Amino acid sequence: MSERLPKITVGLLFGGRSAEHEVSRASAANVLRALDPTKYNVVLIGLAKDGRWLLCDAGNQAGTVATALTIPEDGAPLALVPGGKGRSLRFAEGEQKGAVHVDVMFPVLHGPNGEDGTIQGALELADVAYVGSSVLGSAAAMDKDVAKRLARDAGLPVVPFATLTSQAPLDYATVVRAVGSTDVFVKPANLGSSVGISRARSAEEFAQSCALAFRFDSKILAERCIDRAREIECSVLEDEKGCVRASSLGEIVPADSHGFYSYKAKYTDAAGARLIIPADIPPERTERLQALAIKTFQVLGCGGLARVDFFLKGEEVVVNEVNTLPGFTSISMYPKLWEASGVSQSELMDILIAHALARHARQQHSTEGDA
Repeated sequence: MSERLPKITVGLLFGGRSAEHEVSRASAANVLRALDPTKYNVVLIGLAKDGRWLLCDAGNQAGTVATALTIPEDGAPLALVPGGKGRSLRFAEGEQKGAVHVDVMFPVLHGPNGEDGTIQGALELADVAYVGSSVLGSAAAMDKDVAKRLARDAGLPVVPFATLTSQAPLDYATVVRAVGSTDVFVKPANLGSSVGISRARSAEEFAQSCALAFRFDSKILAERCIDRAREIECSVLEDEKGCVRASSLGEIVPADSHGFYSYKAKYTDAAGARLIIPADIPPERTERLQALAIKTFQVLGCGGLARVDFFLKGEEVVVNEVNTLPGFTSISMYPKLWEASGVSQSELMDILIAHALARHARQQHSTEGDA
């Protein structure tokens, strides 16, 4: 009888300070359920909206019935300790003393301060393994302006766009000339889950759309609307050996009442959209889109996981955006696409954690070699 390996301690980071705080809590509950308790011990770390790191109750029904993890106001405050080599968390105050040991961090944080390289940089300083893309890959993919420029320079097809900042705004006529259409979508450059996105087909609507997007970011994008395009998504996964593969394709069909895949359609309206898995696309074209998803993943320097979104209209295909920490809720595309490809959510957790640990080990070996 083979000897059972010691359990790996996973620090599950969720919540955060972005507009996607609630989505993160729902994703984390699903990740917790998918982590095999015979393989992993889980430390729940809630990032409150005010920035505090709080130790949370691992038994708050998340493993059975809860749809979202909770962050208690009276949770024990934790501090991240640079150079902790796995013992990277200490109790910040109160009677509790000592360190909280983790082998690997699993940041289930969407949007700014979670998906943009900031938390990844903090974890690098703490010398602890973590799931997902590195600092550079996270930052590049999160900033839609930077991501589109990198993709375009690599010869990947992207939607025509114009970039606006609060210091250098553009008028509607200038944007129309730049993107080649009077019908545009306006969105924050550094946000996800369709927060702050709206459609504009006139100068008045454009001004309103910009005002909305600027509420969430100082840099925004105006993109040509590809009317009646199919929204196709592909999950990408990298294993511990660096092998990158793409899942089956899925299609999102928003309800007519939403017009596009809005935040409400994703998370609060059960009838907001239909998810078609696998998408009805011929095998040869499916393979081309999967190859394009992998190339996009590599061009942006992603690691571990990402969801690559496409617009498909007739023979035209464009890369819409890349999410390096996509939703992990019970209805999210990323895990559903892998399930349809024969990888269960539990197996998915194993692959992601193995990749994180292997990458960290390689980095440590490289650092020791330079010493």
